[in-house]
Amino acid sequence: MFTGIIKDVGVVLDIERNKGIHTLSIKSKLSQKFKVDESVCHNGVCLTIISKTKTSHKVQVIPETLSKTNLGSVKKGSLINLEPSLTLQFLLSGHLVQGHVDCTSFIHEISKENNAFDVWIDIPKSYKKYLIPHGSICVNGVSLTIAELKNKRFKISLIPYTAENTNFKLFQKGDEVNLEFDVIAKYILNK
Repeated sequence: MFTGIIKDVGVVLDIERNKGIHTLSIKSKLSQKFKVDESVCHNGVCLTIISKTKTSHKVQVIPETLSKTNLGSVKKGSLINLEPSLTLQFLLSGHLVQGHVDCTSFIHEISKENNAFDVWIDIPKSYKKYLIPHGSICVNGVSLTIAELKNKRFKISLIPYTAENTNFKLFQKGDEVNLEFDVIAKYILNK
């Protein structure tokens, strides 16, 4: 489990492709703290650390995950939001995030006015039922509040700190993002 509070933004150093599996090498200040076999959230995707050095770590992404997330489109130099697993020693600052991406979607519009950073994201039709105004949403691993909801889109509003300390600082119209909908909403609506 995760909270959606990003602890570092890693940089993709290399991508090895072998028989449909992508092995990502990622440089991060957190890499030295990770343990092999540990689950770490990468852009909202729970992945297992398979090896590490003092400055980087590796994870494998299988075809199933590549088909359901934006990790198949990362390149050398891409920024990846990172969050270690939740422990009972720390506050739950965001919301409960499983690291199980429900789908991807695309940025429809970005507006920056003064210090406000608003992002409109298209809603895949079959997932609209999980969204409510002021409810929780996880975008690229970041716990956010739905600021506004329209027929085919939802808006997130970012404080400058979040924009600068995640890969959101590079967002552009048309970019693909990972979405994980609130786990509580999913259970309630599917009981």
